[in-house]
Amino acid sequence: MAPRKSAKSPYSFPNPIDNDLLVGHTDVWNNFMNAWHARDTHPMHPVWMLTGPRGIGKATLAYKIAKNVYGNVGDFFIIDLAHNLDGDGNPYPKGKSISVKTVTTMIERMQLSAMSGGWRVIIIDSVDELTLSASNALLKMLEEPPAHTLFLLVVHKLANVLPTIRSRARVEKMRPLTISQLRELCAHFMGDAEISTETLRLANGSFGKIANLKTLGGDEIYEDIIETLENPHSTASDLMTIAKQIAPDPAIYGILLDAIAHFGLAEIYPAATHAITDIERLHLEPEIGIFKILNDIKKCLQTPTAI
Repeated sequence: MAPRKSAKSPYSFPNPIDNDLLVGHTDVWNNFMNAWHARDTHPMHPVWMLTGPRGIGKATLAYKIAKNVYGNVGDFFIIDLAHNLDGDGNPYPKGKSISVKTVTTMIERMQLSAMSGGWRVIIIDSVDELTLSASNALLKMLEEPPAHTLFLLVVHKLANVLPTIRSRARVEKMRPLTISQLRELCAHFMGDAEISTETLRLANGSFGKIANLKTLGGDEIYEDIIETLENPHSTASDLMTIAKQIAPDPAIYGILLDAIAHFGLAEIYPAATHAITDIERLHLEPEIGIFKILNDIKKCLQTPTAI
């Protein structure tokens, strides 16, 4: 059966800077607020590292903290891919790495900014995306952080951060969201949507993943994958049709690994993970690589289990 073509998603999700709804993470919020309120008697740590899986609300929490400290989001210093600069200081919001020029320009702007007795806030979303040179430039700033300056560092994988940067930060580990917390966010942002338990399970505690699945139609494509692979009469043409649906959207490639997990095929999981990485890293024809993964799953399902 040929997979259905998903319609464009009717949902839109705010960027963390515009999102005032934080669900979960009250422990980390309370940790910060306790330190903030006691700052006159117990100097607070200037560098807070918010770490955890993608899509659980780390950046949303960072902006909530920043708004509480400064009160005017327009005065924050923001380092992210959307504000990326090329070597000449021109906007360069391309690629997957934050340039050293972006960091050094922020440092120069901050040093020139007038202090009015308040706190300056620097948000980096995310440290994982800094180039090595950018990380080293940040490290120099963190070695002697300016007075009344708060660094909020968003980190998706702590292992990707230079140990020297990590050692200068207060690390707050944020947990994946619970099913009930995911349902609360779904009800707020997608009140009329039917979010299946399977979609919630696939999210692994990340509302960001649910947003991607709904925006790109990944949840419907996932259902097609399972139905097609379970159908003994499905053909290579059916698999290629699905591969062509997935190929344009790297954000949903993870549903291939979810399908492998669904069928309990742990033996092909590592190879599929490497194949997905190679598609992006080596700029391979995505539909061919995705078709191969789907075909490998199909072959495993057709192989008789030894008794």
